[in-house]
Amino acid sequence: MEFFDLIKARYSVRAYRPDPISEEKLQRILEAARLAPTAANRQAFKLIITKTKGREEELRRLYHREWFIQAPLIIGIVATPELAWKRRDGKNYADVDAAIVMDHLILAAANEGLGTCWIGAFDPAVAREIFALPENVEPVAFTPLGYPADSPQPKKRKSLSELVCYDRWA
Repeated sequence: MEFFDLIKARYSVRAYRPDPISEEKLQRILEAARLAPTAANRQAFKLIITKTKGREEELRRLYHREWFIQAPLIIGIVATPELAWKRRDGKNYADVDAAIVMDHLILAAANEGLGTCWIGAFDPAVAREIFALPENVEPVAFTPLGYPADSPQPKKRKSLSELVCYDRWA
C-alpha cells in the first residue's frame, strides 16, 4: 500500500476476528519492528508475543476490555533503560525508542491487513507478573494483533496550523 494511504487507513481496532495470523505475515511485522530506528542503534527493547487462547483470564487482568483478548495474539514491547542511549542532560530514550518500534509494528500490521490498538492504559504490575519481567525492564505498550471485525470511524485530528510552528514556539 502507498504510505500515505496506509497511514490514513490505519485505525485503532476494537473488535477482532479469531482467525489465525500466518507465520509469514507475523515475521514481516516483526522484521519491520526490528528495522525501526533507535537512538544510537541501541535497540534496548524486546517484543513479547502471546497467544490469547487459553490465557484470556490473566490477559483480562492486564487490560480489562473484552476486545483486547479477541485477537489471536497480543504483542507487548518492553524497554531496558540501562541499555538505552541517554542525552547529555540525562534524558533516557528507552521509552522513545520503544514507541518508534511499536509504531513501525502497527503500521506494518496495517499493511498486512491486520488490526492493532496501542494500549498504554495497562497494569504494569500485572505485566511484570504475567511475563516474568525483571526489575530492570519497563513494560511500555501492548497491542492486540488480528483481523479487524469492526470498521474505522472518521479520524479527528487538529489542523497543521495548530500543530506546527516555524523558527520558534508560537
